[in-house]
Amino acid sequence: MSAYAIAHLRHVEWGPDIVTYIQEITDTLDAHGGRFLVHGDNPVVMEGPFPGHLVVIEFPSMDQARAWYQSDAYQAILPLRTQNADGATVLVQGVAPGYRASELLAKH
Repeated sequence: MSAYAIAHLRHVEWGPDIVTYIQEITDTLDAHGGRFLVHGDNPVVMEGPFPGHLVVIEFPSMDQARAWYQSDAYQAILPLRTQNADGATVLVQGVAPGYRASELLAKH
């Protein structure tokens, strides 16, 4: 089942470090089957405040998403983003094909 790395970047300080990060991140994804679904586009906000932009990266599984984030290759460039951008990053598990929202009720 797919998993996703999602970042809500509220502010980015554009400079050489961010440029290097952007130039190198794709190479860190390849070994883990990651691919960008959303990258840097400003969302159309329908409800509530949402400053900044969103990044969504898809992985074949949560194990591969974790392996990417913890990889030496990604950890080497991570400070280039964290020291120059304000935001939050999460890894989330996707749902199976045919999933219905009511399935969540069984967990509560």
